[in-house]
Amino acid sequence: MGERTGRSILIAGAGPTGLALALELARRGYRPRLVANAPGPAPINESRALGINARTLTLLEACGAAPLILAEARRLTEFKISSAGKLLLTIDTEKFRGPYCPIYALPQGQTERLLLQRLSAVGIRPEWSTHLQAVSGDVRDPIVTLLHVDGGAETVLPDVLIGADGANSAVRKACGFAFPGDAIEGRFFLADYRYSQPVDTSFVQMNFLNPGVLGRLPVCEDTLRYVSTIEDFETRIDHPATVLERTWASDFTISFRHVETMSRGNVFLAGDAAHVHSPAGARGMNLGIEDACWLAWLISEGREQDYSSLRMPVVKTVLEETRRNTAFITLKNPLLTGLRALFMPLLPSIPGFTAAALRNVSGQDTPPPPWIPGAR
Repeated sequence: MGERTGRSILIAGAGPTGLALALELARRGYRPRLVANAPGPAPINESRALGINARTLTLLEACGAAPLILAEARRLTEFKISSAGKLLLTIDTEKFRGPYCPIYALPQGQTERLLLQRLSAVGIRPEWSTHLQAVSGDVRDPIVTLLHVDGGAETVLPDVLIGADGANSAVRKACGFAFPGDAIEGRFFLADYRYSQPVDTSFVQMNFLNPGVLGRLPVCEDTLRYVSTIEDFETRIDHPATVLERTWASDFTISFRHVETMSRGNVFLAGDAAHVHSPAGARGMNLGIEDACWLAWLISEGREQDYSSLRMPVVKTVLEETRRNTAFITLKNPLLTGLRALFMPLLPSIPGFTAAALRNVSGQDTPPPPWIPGAR
């Protein structure tokens, strides 16, 4: 498609959501401007978001990012759930029907660099270390003040302003979007370990400690992530090989929040700027990329005012699902944890259970993109 003229688009935030949005707009002929407070993409040593689902890969086919991701990502073929070390349930992802596995593992920093590679190929580069200082004027005609790394200020009058600038979104705050919600009690802890040799990265494992949980997720061929609700979880890890180093560790709380509308006038929000939730199910980054692709399509169709009405039901559905999943894996009541261990082995015998679980993990439990023929 040839370059469109006469409409300026400013995207705040150059994480996966902002990069995907810029790519999707660029392939439709727009030349968005992309600014980010960060000095660059996510550090390679901080794996951050790991899961890339089948829906995201479908969405990123047209811009050319999907093949690059597939070449580097780890295919996850099994989900294993245990209780006190006893295997309760295994879900075989190979039973999923479609061109992709339901979900793959790739550290966020690598995903961002692959999206940047495609963006550079179409002549767009983020303006790093550029702070969105203020948004004034009416939301129909926003006036944006940018502060550059050299201290110089710039006033920008975009036709469209998009906040893809994360959970602490400056755009959301400046433009008066409410962000109601709540946080669950307790903290979560994680650590990434690199080993002396390649380890099995084909599966995700969740072990209920009753109370508490310890999860194992692949990062790359010689690195695994462990995540837990128990602060001393690292003493409980059964390492598959000799540890070379702990490459990253962090802790966090989980909030469930979303805006009441994802647009006001010509200001739009996408990704964590609009909604935050539990990482259970690896839906966060994928949902943000989905927001981005829908918004780019709607802008190209002249239907961007439909964005919020189309995306809010999806956001609410995913937040409800992740809340239920998080409550389930963090059960503390001994009676309930006992019942969980008793009934989980029976789940595969329920008609449609495995298909529904894989559809959820793949991200295909939300409306398919109408601009992609045959998309699920």
